[in-house]
Amino acid sequence: MSALEAIVLGIVQGLTEFLPISSTAHLRIVPAIAGWKDPGAAFTAVVQLGTMAAVLVYFRHELVLVFRAFIESLRDRSVWRSTDTEARLGWYLIIGTIPVAVLGLAFNHVIEHQLRSLELIGAVMVLVSLVLYTADRAGTRDRQLPQITLRDGVTIGLAQAAALIPGVSRSGATISMGLFRNFTRQSATRYSFLLSIPAVVLSGLFELRKIGDGRHAGLGPTILATIFAFIFGYLTIAWLLRYVRTHNFNIFVIYRVIVGLLVIGLAASNTIS
Repeated sequence: MSALEAIVLGIVQGLTEFLPISSTAHLRIVPAIAGWKDPGAAFTAVVQLGTMAAVLVYFRHELVLVFRAFIESLRDRSVWRSTDTEARLGWYLIIGTIPVAVLGLAFNHVIEHQLRSLELIGAVMVLVSLVLYTADRAGTRDRQLPQITLRDGVTIGLAQAAALIPGVSRSGATISMGLFRNFTRQSATRYSFLLSIPAVVLSGLFELRKIGDGRHAGLGPTILATIFAFIFGYLTIAWLLRYVRTHNFNIFVIYRVIVGLLVIGLAASNTIS
């Protein structure tokens, strides 16, 4: 992988990780259109550590409060059952990560080798756009994050597991479920960012061993891509949280449909592979 490829893919990762348009799909689509080699699932997982670093920096104050409250809840079990939002968030982030961790390990080979076809990614891009469109209109959008319950944590966690399929979008799945659970767009988006941290960090560290082994991207390009993913990921977080205060998700729905149909058409005609 060249430095140019690494920089471009890092920027793509940073821009698409938090938007409900699937970073995994774009890290498969962009190289295909450019005529580059598929960077692979391992590269994708490791570069996501850059965007997770952006989440950690952006939400650092909130995460410190959540961590402290979670530790306190281990000493006093009544804490997380109380009105302490931070303590409950800590538990729900862990509980919500279990489905994606279990399924990710169980189907690791299938995810890396059998779910990366461009036709499948294009079809999933279109199908999930319909889910996001429906969720954005079906929910009452009158709940705030402090009102989150265990049921919310479990259902949004299950939605996150669907993002193991390239094209679904981790943020798209979790934001959609948050909207179905009647959270405001901003609360659903904020929780989506926080929930992504454990799963992406675990996935990235698990796949890190494969980088530079001769079958995957080298260490240098991966580090370069990760740095650019961090920079553009941070900017995207700040932009999206402002955007959802006054806008719906229509722009992302339309984008997903256009890209999905385009990829299906190009792949079916063997223009890209």
